[in-house]
Amino acid sequence: MKTEQRDPILDTLERRFHENPHRHPGAGWADVQARLQGSPSALRVVRAMEATGGEPDVIGVAGSNGAYLFCDCAAESPAGRRSLCYDAEALNARKQNRPENNAVDLAAAIGVSLLTESQYRTLQQFGEFDRKTSSWVATPGEVRALGGALFCDRRYGRVFVYHNGAESYYAARGFRGAVSV
Repeated sequence: MKTEQRDPILDTLERRFHENPHRHPGAGWADVQARLQGSPSALRVVRAMEATGGEPDVIGVAGSNGAYLFCDCAAESPAGRRSLCYDAEALNARKQNRPENNAVDLAAAIGVSLLTESQYRTLQQFGEFDRKTSSWVATPGEVRALGGALFCDRRYGRVFVYHNGAESYYAARGFRGAVSV
């Protein structure tokens, strides 16, 4: 990644990191920056998260190797990732009014994984997210095999998990992603 691409995203991430210390207690920016600069591919993923409206930030350590978990921390489901059905199978099943893409494939193209229900609930400990929108989450195989998919949001001060047909899509439903760096 060229300096003119790398420096602005690092500046944005550093500002957000310092503005939200409650999301990553005990983590230091110098360590996070070193990990990002040591992994150009991960930095590209985080840059793509930012470009699609995710406002990525560190929300913890992912695993025993000390990797930092970056997650979409935009107040609402990222604007550049809405109006998507759940996966390619659901997209292909739509005969009319097909959305442009699906959450699973777009997440893979960006380089993130959809949040699990557990990760979504963890994210909600750092703020109130998806008070007006909703986000697809990784759906267990047994639910998907029956044609469904799961999504979450926050209403009435609580986090809710719902189901919908995987082929459904709404202007206010997108997805949040995570990547370990």
